[in-house]
Amino acid sequence: MVINIRRLLAVGAVALVAAGVAVSPAAAAAPSRPEYKFQLLAKAKPDECFVAVGQEYPVGPPCASGKPKVNQAYVWGLTQVDKTVWFGTGANVHCLVSGATLDYVKPTANDNWTCEYGESQAAKNDEAIPDYIGDMRAPEVWTYDTVTKKSVNKSAEVRAKSPEDATRLAHTIGLRAAGHMGNVVLLGGPALENTLNMFAFDATTQQYLGSINFPDYGNIRTFLVADDALYLGVGIGRNGSAGGAVWRWTGDDTRPFDFTTVASLPVQAADLTVYDGRIAATSWPAEQPTSPLMLAGLWISPPLADGQPGLNDEDKAGWKQVWNARQYEPDRVVSATYGGGGIAAFDGYVYWGTMHVPMKSSMVHANVYPPATDQAAKDQTVKTQRAISIWRGKDLGLPTQKIELVYGEKTLPAWDPATSTWSDKSTNFTPLYGKSGFGYLFNNYTWRMTVVDNKLFVGTMDWSYLVRDLLADAAPQAPVNAKARKALADPDNWHMPLISPGKFGGDLYMFPDSNSPAQAVNTRGLGNYLNYGIRNMIPNGKGGLYVGMANPMNLRTDTTDRKPEGGWELIEMNKRR
Repeated sequence: MVINIRRLLAVGAVALVAAGVAVSPAAAAAPSRPEYKFQLLAKAKPDECFVAVGQEYPVGPPCASGKPKVNQAYVWGLTQVDKTVWFGTGANVHCLVSGATLDYVKPTANDNWTCEYGESQAAKNDEAIPDYIGDMRAPEVWTYDTVTKKSVNKSAEVRAKSPEDATRLAHTIGLRAAGHMGNVVLLGGPALENTLNMFAFDATTQQYLGSINFPDYGNIRTFLVADDALYLGVGIGRNGSAGGAVWRWTGDDTRPFDFTTVASLPVQAADLTVYDGRIAATSWPAEQPTSPLMLAGLWISPPLADGQPGLNDEDKAGWKQVWNARQYEPDRVVSATYGGGGIAAFDGYVYWGTMHVPMKSSMVHANVYPPATDQAAKDQTVKTQRAISIWRGKDLGLPTQKIELVYGEKTLPAWDPATSTWSDKSTNFTPLYGKSGFGYLFNNYTWRMTVVDNKLFVGTMDWSYLVRDLLADAAPQAPVNAKARKALADPDNWHMPLISPGKFGGDLYMFPDSNSPAQAVNTRGLGNYLNYGIRNMIPNGKGGLYVGMANPMNLRTDTTDRKPEGGWELIEMNKRR
């Protein structure tokens, strides 16, 4: 059966709204007085002019015709060396996920964003770019000087090095990870043909050193420094769906791309942290999981102090999975769509969260168990959607291991193919503090966890703003149009306060300690509700954070309409004095 994914998205949005399954995030209430303030340090600017889907891009900006478009959407990789913050971007990532993960490639445009797919001039002008990621643009490398407050785009230096470097940057889908060790800054990301590209800079002079392509790897997630060594989680195949590894950097500024494999895994390694003298890693699932080891999970390394210092080749077969999504999720199909998200060691525990691509679980479920009626499709959509769950564990890999559900569900809907019915099944856990998503269904990614000032900060993606556009798509379509039109009738309320504009934007939560529930620091995109996610966070050395935002609203560029604009943002969070 071929699933019409756009219709599934539209029907699903209406079904979710009509079901009223989102709940108020009261379990993670904000403090009475905001403890933190946020300052915008740098922001993406329009870099193209857009007239209509498939048409040539006029010269500009400034745009004599068409409207300005801002392609650069995410601060995807983020690191700091002394007074310099380095970051790499990703362009139009919302479109890339829709095409590459949901297999939806029908061009669309609305007031907020456009996805052109194969009609994009980028795809038409470069036969190496497939239609499903036709909206990709070359990512950018930026520095921000925390003393002078100046930001510099270093991308031209990459292109000027050689034609090979220019092509390599143009064919990088995004710079998903950034890290540094010694005098070298590394930025890397997935590239065309399911490969991996990496770029290196001198940390002192900021001079560009060169680039490399790793043809046997297809994704990159996170750098981590542990015991004076730099580690990196990578994946094999498209989006890491064919397995993965953890690398240890063994290079220097004359050999910036030398690595040794210290973990060979059946899944791609996602986020990494140091816990109790080991490295703990979340993972993303294989494309077609055939065992629990291939699901999203939590892995623990051998001790860093065993044998040679740190992790080495001798350790690559010694990693152990200590948790996976199937231990919680009762629906087998849905469990295969979970991803592992942000992770951090905090107050004696490892904390981590899950990731859920909007509507992916519904699409996969519909392919495995095609719904017979429109009502069955709506029921399937509502019952397969998941918000993030937050977990913690201690004594990982030991007989005394303890895993606790911090935010999540006691029961979840599961499909019984023998009876063709849904029923609520036990997850085998009781949440300590509240429901999934910190009490809000549309918190779908646990994007980053970072410890600073003896507190654990958790950044999420909240996709509720995208529901407005999905409802608009649904409005003309029978039989869902009546409810969609009703939901859209009042743009300030939608008759659905559970997804009102007051909740738009990625959320930042904070655990003050391991004995308390999370507090909502900010649930409005840190000052811009078009920032649908907090993609990256690193300590700023002053008890606060540098925060990289995700904002793919590429057509929201009018600076005169008193509304926020699209494109990535670099923000600094500090305590109020």
